[in-house]
Amino acid sequence: MTGYSDAAVFTLENRCKNTIWPGIQPGAGKPQLMGGGLQLAPGESVNITSPKGWSGRFWGRRWCSFDDLGKGTCLTGDCGGALKCAGAGGAPPATLAEFTLDSPFDFYDVSLVDGYNMPVSITPHGGSGSSSNSCKAVRCVSDLNRGCPDGLQVRTKSGRVVACMSACMAFNQPEYCCTGEYGSPQTCKPTNYSRAFKDACPTSYSYAYDDPTSTFTCHGANYLIRFC
Repeated sequence: MTGYSDAAVFTLENRCKNTIWPGIQPGAGKPQLMGGGLQLAPGESVNITSPKGWSGRFWGRRWCSFDDLGKGTCLTGDCGGALKCAGAGGAPPATLAEFTLDSPFDFYDVSLVDGYNMPVSITPHGGSGSSSNSCKAVRCVSDLNRGCPDGLQVRTKSGRVVACMSACMAFNQPEYCCTGEYGSPQTCKPTNYSRAFKDACPTSYSYAYDDPTSTFTCHGANYLIRFC
């Protein structure tokens, strides 16, 4: 993906001990990047140039197996059994790196609203901004799978915790999902579950209305998205 003017470059880097398969979902009406998915070996990185005004999300998929046609499955973050997600999102729980570029600044965050499956960080390079939340690195590098509260754990048949659900996903209650009478910042407050996420990753979105400490802006930056 080259040739875009005034475009941001996303660098995806795998710092995990195992191969991962990053997924990419564009926002409505925005173009696909890399067909929506790729494979990254440990220590490998890739540069992806985005068009001006792009929005979307990145996440990591783990323990995947794909055939020569790109069909298969992932244990976490699966996007419908395809290597190239082609517009599909990742099945929660999955740690998300979210971006809205040139609006008029770039907005970015690491979100645990859909749960957690691996450490993710975003580091801007070469950008500028004037607010206290400008161009800061956002990191969720704690292993939340190890500290995942009871009731939220996603386990393999052998009992290994491979992901941590959000309370909304686990219990589907309005107070956790910020729906119904809890559908506003005034009524939907942090819970013990979202606080566990927030304590582990203070700059990440821990629930739907966690905006003030979780949304960051920058202008004219490129972004390193690091897994693990």
